[in-house]
Amino acid sequence: MGNTLLVVAVIVITGLLFGKLVGYIKLPSVTGYLLGGLLVGPSLLNLVPASALESFDVVSEMALAFIAFTIGLSFKIDYFKRVGLTPVVIALLEASMAVLLVTGGLLAMGMEPAFAIVLGAIAAATAPAATVMVIKEYKTKGPVTDTLLSVVAIDDAVALILFGFAATVAKMLTAVQGVQMNLVQSIVQPFWEIVLALIVGAAVGFVMQFPLKWFKNSGNKLSILIAFVFLASGLSKTFGISELLACMVAGAVLTNASNEAPAMSVMSDKITPPLYMMFFVISGAELNLSILPSIGLIGLVYILLRIAGKMLGAYLGARWMKSSPEVSRYLGLTLIPQAGVAIGLTTVAETLVPMYAAQIKVVVLSATLVYEMIGPVLTKLALTKAGEITPQVGDVQTQQH
Repeated sequence: MGNTLLVVAVIVITGLLFGKLVGYIKLPSVTGYLLGGLLVGPSLLNLVPASALESFDVVSEMALAFIAFTIGLSFKIDYFKRVGLTPVVIALLEASMAVLLVTGGLLAMGMEPAFAIVLGAIAAATAPAATVMVIKEYKTKGPVTDTLLSVVAIDDAVALILFGFAATVAKMLTAVQGVQMNLVQSIVQPFWEIVLALIVGAAVGFVMQFPLKWFKNSGNKLSILIAFVFLASGLSKTFGISELLACMVAGAVLTNASNEAPAMSVMSDKITPPLYMMFFVISGAELNLSILPSIGLIGLVYILLRIAGKMLGAYLGARWMKSSPEVSRYLGLTLIPQAGVAIGLTTVAETLVPMYAAQIKVVVLSATLVYEMIGPVLTKLALTKAGEITPQVGDVQTQQH
C-alpha cells in the first residue's frame, strides 16, 4: 500500500472502530487502538505494512510532544507547594526499585553483570502516553491522578539518570571494542542532558507567552500552540536531549507565566484526539508478535520483576511521604506502561554491551507489547478502585464512543 493518505484513512478508521468496540466491554479506548493497530499491522493483516510505518515517525513525535506539554500545563506552582517533594520521592523509589529487582533477578539467574545492569536500568522508564490517555478519557480527578501525573513527568528524568550510572558501571565491567572510558564524563553526561532539557523547555515556555498576548485571533493562538510545542520537541531532538522532559517543562513554565495556559489546554484537547488515536494505532501496528516466543525466562523475569518493583517502590514512597491510602495502594498499578524511552535506551545499550544488544532488544520489545496491552487496563482498574472513575462515568464514556 504505497498511498499514504489511504494508509492514514485505514489507521483512523481502525482507531474509531476498535475504540468503540472495547468500550462495550468497559476497556479504555487506548487498548482498542493498540489492538486495532496490531490487527491491521504487519504482524497480522498487513493493511498497514512495515514500509508505510517508517514514514509515520513524525506522528509519534507530534503526539508525544503534545502529551508531555499538556502534562506540564497541570504543574502549577501552588500544586507543588501543596504536595512538596512527594512526587519526586515516589518517582525515585518506584524507578530505583524496578532497577534493583530486575537487576537482582537477572544476577540470581547467573546473567553477566554488565547485561543485568544495563537491562535492569532500562526497567526504570515509564511511558506516560497510555496512562494520560486513560486519565483524559475518563476525566479522572483525585489524589492518585494528581500524583500520577507528577510522577510520570519526573520518571523520565530519573530513568535517564539511573541509566547514565548503569552505563558507567557497564563500561567499567566491559572495555568493549576499544571504548575509552571517561568516568567523570559518564557520570556528568545524564545530568547535563537533563539540565539542558530544562533550559530548552523553560526558554520555549517563557517566550511562548508573548505571541499569545500579541495575537488575539483563536486561529493564530492555535498556530502558536502548535509551533511552540513542536519547537520544544525539535530543539530537543537537535541537541540530543529528552524531548518529553523539555515539552513538559515548556508547559509548566507557560502555565505559571501566562493566563492563556488554560485556553491552550482546552485548545489542545480539541485538536489532539485524532493525533493520539493515530499514534496508538501506529504503536500497535509496530508491535511484532513473532518476537514473543523468543522472550524466554529472561523476558518473563524482566516483565514480572519490573511490575513488582514499580508497585513496591510507589507503595513505599507514598507511605514514607504520608500520602493518602489510595495513593499508596493503587499508584503502582498505573506505572506499568513502557514504550518510547525504554526502546530509545536499547539503542544506547547497543554501544555499551554490543554482545548482548540483540537479546536486550528482544526482551524490551516483547515487554513493551505486554505492558502496552495490560497497562491501560490496569490504570483504569486502579483509578476505579481509588474512587476516581465512577461506574457512571465509565458508562457515559462508553456511550459516547
